[in-house]
Amino acid sequence: MELRPKDKAAAGTGAATGTGPAVGDSITPEPILQLGLGFMASKTLLSAVELGIFTVLARGGRDRASLAGEVGLHPRSSADFLDALVSLGLLDRDDDDVYRNSPASGVFLDRAKPSYIGGILEMANARLFGFWDNLTDALRTGTQQNEVTHTGAPFFATLSQDPVAWRNFLNGMNGVSTPLAGALAADFDWTGRRHVVDLGGALGAVPAAVLRSHPEMTGTVFELPPVQPVFDEFAAAHGLADRLSFHGGDFFSDPLPPADVYVMGQILHDWNPEQRQFLLRKAYDALPAGGTLIVYDAMIDDDRRRNTYGFMVSLNMLIDTEGGSEYTVADATRWLGAAGFSTTEARPLIGGYTAVYATK
Repeated sequence: MELRPKDKAAAGTGAATGTGPAVGDSITPEPILQLGLGFMASKTLLSAVELGIFTVLARGGRDRASLAGEVGLHPRSSADFLDALVSLGLLDRDDDDVYRNSPASGVFLDRAKPSYIGGILEMANARLFGFWDNLTDALRTGTQQNEVTHTGAPFFATLSQDPVAWRNFLNGMNGVSTPLAGALAADFDWTGRRHVVDLGGALGAVPAAVLRSHPEMTGTVFELPPVQPVFDEFAAAHGLADRLSFHGGDFFSDPLPPADVYVMGQILHDWNPEQRQFLLRKAYDALPAGGTLIVYDAMIDDDRRRNTYGFMVSLNMLIDTEGGSEYTVADATRWLGAAGFSTTEARPLIGGYTAVYATK
């Protein structure tokens, strides 16, 4: 929505007579409307991922009728839906009305590529989109609003009983971790490190990225036992079955496998502050002298003004966990110091994420 000059004048006249707010040349309702109705664009992308649009187009350009027929679009919807994806910058359409992936969609939204991040979008579509309808209830009550809201059963134990939902969740965690994994593999100095253990690492996106760029290293994912069948598929598909292993357990109750680098990525935000401190101390005690713990999350900036993505993830933790939230970089540094780590270094990664490297 954009006010034409005569509309602006009328709006100003209304304000002068006390019938409405003034709308000057530098202020319009458009940003508010775009934000408030942003769910429409979001759901358009999520549905496109669900339908496999980008994976189909990764095999080559297609005209509308052919593409619609393959993914199952109705004739009434196909033109507006596909052209909406063009307008969002997710697809390109040439003068012959042939659709193709945009460069970014071709890299990140093709299920056949290791760079695919659509897992988190698939999970958002299947789980989170509906749960966010209950955000107001969560804000008023402080209680989670997911699968276990009415049962009281543990979240992970409940989710793992549904094979489809469990695989969707794990692929989602892997999807959001994939670009971060590459950033960590490149940013951290892995010189002299021999074995990395990802604590709560889902399918192992981070150690997989590290091992691909450091062939002298091995890695382990420490996860709940129900993760292993999906993990085994991931490790085999990436040619890492001989170097990336699985260790089943619960990091609250079981010993941690030995390593000279531990990774806790998107783990601390699942738990309350006391549980976070317990996990950090447990990692410290298990590391050898000179060992490193890498913590990364969508940490909120210390001024609590800029990292909108971090705040959105924190609200998602309100909806999806019993006591989780995001936290500031200063919080992480303080907790790591209290756990015993002698040095810490915070470094920005990508997309609103921060990593803190803590050395024993």
